[in-house]
Amino acid sequence: MLFFNISIRALYLVSLASNILIMIKFIKTLSIICLTFICLTAFAQKPKWEKASFQVSGNCEMCKTKIEDSAKGIEGVKTAKWNVVNGKMKVKFNPELTNADKIQETIASIGYDTEKYKATDVAYNNLHYCCKYEREQ
Repeated sequence: MLFFNISIRALYLVSLASNILIMIKFIKTLSIICLTFICLTAFAQKPKWEKASFQVSGNCEMCKTKIEDSAKGIEGVKTAKWNVVNGKMKVKFNPELTNADKIQETIASIGYDTEKYKATDVAYNNLHYCCKYEREQ
């Protein structure tokens, strides 16, 4: 009976040791996976946003919506805000995907003059009557 008791305890201890080894391997594997994920996330390149501001001609809140939406529609533009009162446009963009010139050119293509680009007469004439600002000759 004593031998039987010792062999059951020995089997129990072997089984317990086996489970502990399995758990240790699992924890090691999980740790390696977590560390790999953390390292990849930490070293992933985040875009370096660039800011720019420039003048855009326009008149009203409808202009504001059109100007901001056209800029935000460009890949790489994070934010675009146009001030109705002073006509100042502020944009934040990823310089690897776009630049301030492309943003101004896009805004000019829908009918609004910018510092560097003048809208075509056709695009300007397609603006709503309240959006037609006084153009420089």
